[in-house]
Amino acid sequence: MTLDHQTQGYEVGYDEAGNVRIIEGEPVAATPEVAQTALAGGCSAGGTMKDAARAAGKSDILDQYAKDYPQGPHDQPQSMCPAFGSLRVGLRMKRVATVLSGSACCVYGLTFVSHFYGARRSVGYVPFNSESLVTGKLFEDIRESVHDLADPARYDAIVVTNLCVPTASGVPLRLLPREINGVRIVGIDVPGFGIPTHAEAKDVLAGAMLAYAREEIKAGPVARPVGGKSDRPSVALLGEMFPADPMMIGAMLAPMGLAAGPVVPTREWRELYAALDCGVVAAIHPFYTASVREFQAAGRKVVGSAPVGYHGTAAWLAAIGEAYNVPAAQVAAAQNAFLPAITAALGGAQIKGTVTLSGYEGSELLVARLLIESGADVPYVGTACPKTPWSAEDAAWLESRGVKVKYRASLEDDLAAVDAINPDLAIGTTPVVQHAKERGTPALYFTNLISARPLMGPAGAGSLAQVVNAAIAGKEKMDTMRAFFEGVGHGDTAGVWEGAPNLRPDFRAMHQKKLDKQARAAAAEQMI
Repeated sequence: MTLDHQTQGYEVGYDEAGNVRIIEGEPVAATPEVAQTALAGGCSAGGTMKDAARAAGKSDILDQYAKDYPQGPHDQPQSMCPAFGSLRVGLRMKRVATVLSGSACCVYGLTFVSHFYGARRSVGYVPFNSESLVTGKLFEDIRESVHDLADPARYDAIVVTNLCVPTASGVPLRLLPREINGVRIVGIDVPGFGIPTHAEAKDVLAGAMLAYAREEIKAGPVARPVGGKSDRPSVALLGEMFPADPMMIGAMLAPMGLAAGPVVPTREWRELYAALDCGVVAAIHPFYTASVREFQAAGRKVVGSAPVGYHGTAAWLAAIGEAYNVPAAQVAAAQNAFLPAITAALGGAQIKGTVTLSGYEGSELLVARLLIESGADVPYVGTACPKTPWSAEDAAWLESRGVKVKYRASLEDDLAAVDAINPDLAIGTTPVVQHAKERGTPALYFTNLISARPLMGPAGAGSLAQVVNAAIAGKEKMDTMRAFFEGVGHGDTAGVWEGAPNLRPDFRAMHQKKLDKQARAAAAEQMI
């Protein structure tokens, strides 16, 4: 067997610039009834908003989202607004402007969170009211704003995002020009009633950009990436990772004559071309369904799982070698170069205790594998992301070791697991951490304290033990704090009271009757 240097599908030709095709269509005007329904909704009115969006001509988009991101037991996101995911992807890219179209309160919240997470640029906003929504003036305002922004000296692309209300009212971003003065225009709909998690919203934008880049490549030569083209076959990496992980993956691929390609979502537009130029794609985060579709349309092979722990690294290197037709001797050389170091790292960083794990980043199964190989007992893993073929190997590995893997896990699932298992440590989202600490159980926030660490290869093998063992060792401190605050109350009685709290159950009962009456009236209207 010989190394296959030829990638499948079409070749990527590089030059100083490429061409794009202009795709035009017919607008779909929002009727007053649809606009009124959209304005009366919000992310808490998923069914109503979804019906309005279909009536306004968004059925194709919603059907694709339903296929790419199947809903779970809950019909609306339980994490932050999904649009934060796509917003963050755009804000982290060089020479890319971001424009939001949605309710002012939504835009304020998204802008606040984006700057809280370190965004260093402004977020564009196109405001609207009921009149501009009904008359179609909002679309005209959006088109005017992108024309004003389209400065090729500053931007390679402008991303325009419809939030819930514009999506539900049918604002047709597909009718925006594909290019203005050499600046690409990418329009996406990211409604809370169509995208279950903000992690999957990253895929919405990444997939849209890959689709645009594919069309550019098909049209002719494109701009060469700043770092140039690798002289070795490369592997594109799908999913946001700790910065050291791509470098570690590159080191593990080198003995096989391969190189690590760009990480998607990318940091600049030209990296999209380089990613599509890779012969194999590693779906490190397995929920990037739209992105995988674009890579497969370009004829690229996709490999699931990731090089985490001893077993995961050995299997992943073998899978990459098979995808690239690498000789067995070279695969063995890569494994022999790193597996002993991983074994040593795991042996020196053992974890003793029971851990429950949940999150919405998409890397939960990978982290669970690493915890188990580090010695931890992990009976439950919950992920808000859906089941896909690219995580099947990880799920099978975990389930063979007695782990309950829950895809599309709800907050209620995660809380129930903590209560039933009573772990030494709960790793999860903010409400899971809060619930665990109220019980006196040590807890760690997955996003900031776990996923923000290296996971791949020898570096990842020893990265979790210190923080996990330190948290488990804090059990006595948690018991002391719980005893100190015992009796301060919960819910309406939270806090320290000089006398008995005035609960007024009669007011609560009266308000509940009003809510029940409104619910019966709404149900009666649906029957008519």
